[in-house]
Amino acid sequence: MLVAFGDSLTAGYGAPPGKSYPDFLQKELLDRGFDLRVVNEGVSGDTTAAALARVDMALADKPAWVIIALGANDGLRGLPVEAMEANLRQMIERFGQAGAKVALAGMTLPRNYGQEYIAGFEAVYPRLAREYDLPLLPFLLDGVAAVPELNQEDGIHPTAEGNERVARHVADFLEPLLRADERVRPTAP
Repeated sequence: MLVAFGDSLTAGYGAPPGKSYPDFLQKELLDRGFDLRVVNEGVSGDTTAAALARVDMALADKPAWVIIALGANDGLRGLPVEAMEANLRQMIERFGQAGAKVALAGMTLPRNYGQEYIAGFEAVYPRLAREYDLPLLPFLLDGVAAVPELNQEDGIHPTAEGNERVARHVADFLEPLLRADERVRPTAP
């Protein structure tokens, strides 16, 4: 089992039911030969602090893998980067201690948040990936963010088509990791 642990970008905010990136990721992984259930543990509006309080619920699923895609709401609210990093660190440790392999998905912010804040925010993800030797997807919405036809009117949340592209991006990132994990057996070559 793979848990997609995140906020509205994971939950599929504003997209039709069944059209979140984890829904499409499930199909992508099956198409690539992985009989791996994807569980959507995305909650719209969650900051890293709110998500940290949900870790035990996600662990109840006994995931082999967790992809953490959080921090956007911390950044959009201008919350301290140090607190966000501490929360992500605790999530990484708790999932890891429970036996799950963790992958981290990076985020970015609109450029009007100021160069110093954005630089500090963006630096958290590669720093944690190095510190914990985690696979890092540099930007969850790569190829989708700022593409008007792939985003809803708010310019932040992907459409169903945008979520499908995010899922392919995530599957491309995860596939070699899953193939290398003997606990996750592809059903086809």
